[in-house]
Amino acid sequence: MPELPEVEVVRRGLERWTSGRTAASAEVLHPRAVRRYAAGPADFAGRLAGRVMLAPRRRGKYLWIPLQDAGAAQEPSEALLAHLGMSGQLLVGEPGREREKHLRVRIVFTDGGHDLRFVDQRTFGHLMVCELVPDTFGVPGPAGQGLVPEPIVHIAADPLEEAFDPEAFFGALRRRKTGIKRALLDQSLISGVGNIYADEALWRAGLHWARPTETLTRAEAARVLEGAREVMGAALDVGGTSFDSLYVNVNGESGYFERSLDAYGRRDEPCRRCGTPIRRDVFMNRSSYSCPTCQPRPRRARY
Repeated sequence: MPELPEVEVVRRGLERWTSGRTAASAEVLHPRAVRRYAAGPADFAGRLAGRVMLAPRRRGKYLWIPLQDAGAAQEPSEALLAHLGMSGQLLVGEPGREREKHLRVRIVFTDGGHDLRFVDQRTFGHLMVCELVPDTFGVPGPAGQGLVPEPIVHIAADPLEEAFDPEAFFGALRRRKTGIKRALLDQSLISGVGNIYADEALWRAGLHWARPTETLTRAEAARVLEGAREVMGAALDVGGTSFDSLYVNVNGESGYFERSLDAYGRRDEPCRRCGTPIRRDVFMNRSSYSCPTCQPRPRRARY
């Protein structure tokens, strides 16, 4: 599943190609793509037609495009919300280009330029038009920047946001009493961190994934946050992590951070820090990778 860096790469691409453009029409080719929009495909398409798309925004793994009525001066009250799921892609394409095999939604603009396409092979992602509400975590700003889509108002700020509060995060960790990796994957505590970047952040912090959160010191929690910010920033610089063709940017290009991973997916390969073979453990029906030397398993572990 695309994590924060991959979604941010897509957001930046959309900012270039869609900001300020007016949607002429939308075509829903597979109802599952808008399954969480209760009013259905026809209403979804009707809510987009004639709306101006403002600069896209992101929180964690969600991104949204505020929608404004043409010629309106007031702040937007609705947005097009997207979650990419396992294989969702938001692509820009020239009019008349052959349709992708798994094209689910196509948005055409009044200027006749590049259209916007939602492609999703596994159909776990979704789009919806939803109300914008005051942001619990954010700070006020222009063009709807103090607002978030109502369905994700409970999602915590992500570590790259100005709104993220490290001290509040540390307090929540100490109260939660769970394993540190499980906490990093909890989107109500910190958003945008998935399996890949959790493993990478913990490797950088020198902490085992099963370390009980209530035993963390403030300095250790700070190392985890620093590791998460560093690794996600580095991934952003090279377009994110692509293990296959399911994640690409808006131009259909893959990211290259897979080559720089220090822990994730490197089972039995030497740790880049100490040379010990990287270990793979089963974790929450997925995998967790760590160095047995640099990240020793705690005597008291939480899974």
